[in-house]
Amino acid sequence: MDIRTVGVIGCGQMGSGIVEVVARAGYEVWVLEVNDELLQKGLSRVQASMARAVKRGKMSEAEKEAAWKRIHGTLNLDDFHRCDLVIEAAVERLEVKQDIFRQLDEITPDHALLASNTSSISLTALAAATQRPDRVLGLHFFNPAPVMPLVEVVRAVTTSDETVEIARAFAQSLGKTPVLAKDAPGFIVNRLLVPYLIDAIRAYEQGLASKEDIDTAMKLGANHPMGPLELSDFIGLDTLLYVAEVLYEELAEPRLAPPPLLRRMVAAGHLGRKTGRGFYEY
Repeated sequence: MDIRTVGVIGCGQMGSGIVEVVARAGYEVWVLEVNDELLQKGLSRVQASMARAVKRGKMSEAEKEAAWKRIHGTLNLDDFHRCDLVIEAAVERLEVKQDIFRQLDEITPDHALLASNTSSISLTALAAATQRPDRVLGLHFFNPAPVMPLVEVVRAVTTSDETVEIARAFAQSLGKTPVLAKDAPGFIVNRLLVPYLIDAIRAYEQGLASKEDIDTAMKLGANHPMGPLELSDFIGLDTLLYVAEVLYEELAEPRLAPPPLLRRMVAAGHLGRKTGRGFYEY
């Protein structure tokens, strides 16, 4: 199948990054938001990111302008009738995503693939909300999407071989490296990463060491670019809490139970970099 036009649901931190990556790869992109304020904020984020790429010599001014012309913002889901592939990057709530997939199933062409950027929700549950379960899968990008080279291609129980191969080729066309995962809690990266972050938060909560020393130890002792508490702030503590809750619910492993400190910080609105305060202040 020849993918020419891509739809993106959501223009937040992840959605805007996906929009940029797809437009820079030469695809027409339609991006949906729930209101004009959020749409303009997301599109401004795309412009600023591409401007930084020009400044760093990663793309030319002409390439930036050409990519920008391929991006179309909308508040109307019906505009996705022209899309060959839709990537949903909405809030991490099953019922919200299922409703989006039901609507997309009615609006998009029969040949279109429906993908989710979810980091934790079952793709099989999303596929069941459509009449095309063989053409539903996960395309999990990593933040920041224009920089991170990985895409997890997540296969639901119902996803066809053809859909997987089209998605794999699409990810490669974006300059990304695809890895194939089955539809299991956390897929590959979060299945391994989230327990590590939870362990670090629990160790800090129990007084093992200061937050600075925990982060320094992992950066210098394990050659990680970020320490676990710094990385948790970067991801967003609310996102980390939600993924941990999903993993704990699905796998019932005591180690995955979110620490009380994490719950208190989220309740206080200290979510990390995006709010200016988490384990550190920004």
